[in-house]
Amino acid sequence: MEILRSFRERIESLDEQLAVLIADRLAVCSEVALVKKAEGIPMMQPDRVAAVRAAYADRGRALGVSPEFMSELASLLISEACRLEDEIIDGPGVRTG
Repeated sequence: MEILRSFRERIESLDEQLAVLIADRLAVCSEVALVKKAEGIPMMQPDRVAAVRAAYADRGRALGVSPEFMSELASLLISEACRLEDEIIDGPGVRTG
């Protein structure tokens, strides 16, 4: 539908930006995993996971976005970060967390 074209283009542009930001975030998580491996720091940091989820929920509230959705989004990002950390720290195919 032509009437929706400009909206869809804006959404596609935002989706591209989100993908780039997520990739950047995960690259930093990979760097963190390398430090954890080098320093013998445990992969799983439950307090940090809770803090990230809470921060996402708070951002959602402040921006008028469902805090539950934002918390779930944080959980997805954390899950992928943990997968990357497992791969870097323990090697491919190993999942400890």
